[in-house]
Amino acid sequence: MESIVGFKGRTMLKTALGWFCVLLAACTVGVGIETPAVNLPVPARTVAASQAAESGTLLTPTRVEGLPEAQDNPHPPPTAVKLIFIHHSTGGNWLADPAANELGGDLGRVLMENNYFVSATNYGWGPFNIGDRTDIGHWWEWFNGPLSAVYQRALYKESEQNTGDFGAWPRLAQDPGGENVIVMFKSCFPNSALQGSPDDRIPPIGENPLRGEAAGSEHHTLANAKGIYIELLEAFRSQPDKLFIVISAPPLSDPAWGANARAFNDWLIHDWLDGYTLPNVAVFDYYNVLTSNGGDSKTNDLDREEGNHHRWRQGSLQHVQTVQNDSLAYPSWDDHPNRAGNQKATQEFVAWLNVQYNIWR
Repeated sequence: MESIVGFKGRTMLKTALGWFCVLLAACTVGVGIETPAVNLPVPARTVAASQAAESGTLLTPTRVEGLPEAQDNPHPPPTAVKLIFIHHSTGGNWLADPAANELGGDLGRVLMENNYFVSATNYGWGPFNIGDRTDIGHWWEWFNGPLSAVYQRALYKESEQNTGDFGAWPRLAQDPGGENVIVMFKSCFPNSALQGSPDDRIPPIGENPLRGEAAGSEHHTLANAKGIYIELLEAFRSQPDKLFIVISAPPLSDPAWGANARAFNDWLIHDWLDGYTLPNVAVFDYYNVLTSNGGDSKTNDLDREEGNHHRWRQGSLQHVQTVQNDSLAYPSWDDHPNRAGNQKATQEFVAWLNVQYNIWR
């Protein structure tokens, strides 16, 4: 199965609004979308893409000269942009410098090189330790629940790395000031054990039993998870000055619930944003990226035509699945993705993020 997925609402933005949006975007700098700060050039890399695919070496996204404005724009932001990542162990490993963590995906470094000032939450973070709670049912607490305004106020002001025990990662030396304008959030691999069936009815929004529940709950079903994400759009619609990036939960090694995890993440990519007309929400399918490798678990398939990917490639956003596998292709000693998988995800994610940021901006 192969599909090329553009951001929901892109057609409206590019055709109906046209150049008016380009002019309007220039005005957003003055209202806190971004503050001029450090301009970092994207460093050139000499490693060939084919070598990177075999070895796991990272290639930093580079500028594509002469790219028409009407196409997806993978250029890094021109000025430093503040980003906050809500995560636990898998996210910490993904961010970490490989020198500090054997599973390190170097995401923090590559985001820095693309002009993002990255902060994070972790275990024990925030009011009432909300940082402990990152399962799908917990996102209702962060964004819709009775204390959501308290949590978000702290989230948008956070400027620390909060690396915890997962290893350091470099970032821009200068904080550009103001609030975080990009909010990334990810649940960990236990959330891929979704019960129920893809055909189950989504509960009424106000009666979802998964609200506030952990992944081990009997209510952690595919239908209830869909309901949580549908309700999140109510919160995101009221905050067009923030860009919300959903990172799908990584796969489990056990294939028992793999079909449900695949169905849920395909729904997030293809259906969740139907009818949502703002450009401030996007989904990166970390799950799909981690379900194919380059022949063994320590070799990734970065930049290969075949495989399972979510990336910007040849002028378009691509969500591709050519390998029929619904479980983790990069296991470590457990279900935490290994370095090869995390580095593949880094390379595919950052150019993709640049495109989403430029669409929103």
